[in-house]
Amino acid sequence: MKTETSNCYAIADAHLNRQGMSRWKSGHPWIYRAGVAMVEESSGDEAIARVYDARGVVLGMALLSRESKITLRILCREDIPVDREFFRARLKSAMDWRARIFPGREAVRLVFGESDALPGLILDRYGEHLVIQTMASGTDALEDELVELIRELHKPDSILARNDSAVRTLEGLPRTVKQLVGTTPEWVSYRQGNRTMRADLHRGQKTGAFLDQYENHMMVGGLARGRVLDAFCYTGGFALAATESADEVIAVDSSKPALKQARIQAKINGITNVQFVEANVFDFLKHEDRQGEKFDMVVLDPPAFAKNKRELESALRGYKEINLRAMKLLRPGGVLVTCSCSYHLSEPLMDEMLSRAAADARTTFRVLKRRHQALDHPVRTGFPESRYLKCQVLERMTG
Repeated sequence: MKTETSNCYAIADAHLNRQGMSRWKSGHPWIYRAGVAMVEESSGDEAIARVYDARGVVLGMALLSRESKITLRILCREDIPVDREFFRARLKSAMDWRARIFPGREAVRLVFGESDALPGLILDRYGEHLVIQTMASGTDALEDELVELIRELHKPDSILARNDSAVRTLEGLPRTVKQLVGTTPEWVSYRQGNRTMRADLHRGQKTGAFLDQYENHMMVGGLARGRVLDAFCYTGGFALAATESADEVIAVDSSKPALKQARIQAKINGITNVQFVEANVFDFLKHEDRQGEKFDMVVLDPPAFAKNKRELESALRGYKEINLRAMKLLRPGGVLVTCSCSYHLSEPLMDEMLSRAAADARTTFRVLKRRHQALDHPVRTGFPESRYLKCQVLERMTG
């Protein structure tokens, strides 16, 4: 067994078998356990591996995860030093790109894991406060140094680690929330278009808000008119945006704490044309349909119904039901904005589900837009998992 040290990073040697080589050549940044023939290590603490083919030729460098089915997460496809400067350059590149593409945006994802060539690392900014997530054991082992580099590059008021995601369990890592730098306030305000929003960075969904829907919120603000229904509204991202151009917005969610926050945000912004309703969305849609209610726009942004392949069949039934109900609630010419954050519900499957729902609703729709997550959550070629959010905008035809 051999291990080398590069600028304090212990490096193991990982050898791929035929399956692993096929995966490597495909361009995908993950190599599963079944594709790794052997890992040579001395201490068992190595977070980084040099990757070899079956002939002993070096292919590149990767983060090493011992507990996860994803054993290797590719860092680079060449044999170069992976040291402090390597990670500093990657972080700077990701941050500089956001500064160039989103000048002045107060809430933005600064690092999106593999899509920024920093596997397993999430970094979000809310004003002068940062939230970090280390989603892989290799990244988690380097957290202290990554935080030092982030402080050098960004100089934030605070950094909070939201390492409470369920995916960490698959990595053999504990689920924790801990303050790393400064003091993160209970609530952090930021601007979303013309609205002032508040994020609970300690307890809110994801790192405090659904930043991946930022641009879709703005789109709905421009398209909304008349009477709007926002189902699964959470803290009101879509609903508050819709109030800019709609006459009336009804926003529904089953979470009392989320609705409390939504009402506070409406008050902060002086919004009076929105009503928040605590209810099970499935039951609410059925009730509105039976009552013959009609809307000019319906927004559906449910939680992930399919978190793995095993749940896909039942998830499709759930997605079809809510979309069918929503379609029946729309007036002719009305707009359905329907979302899914389930990676396993592919766009073709979503198209098929929506077609079946429209047929059962005895109506027809034209597709106005096909959208995905916000640009600060970029899609990486060769990595379909990075395109997880689907958002389709459909208009009910009059014929």
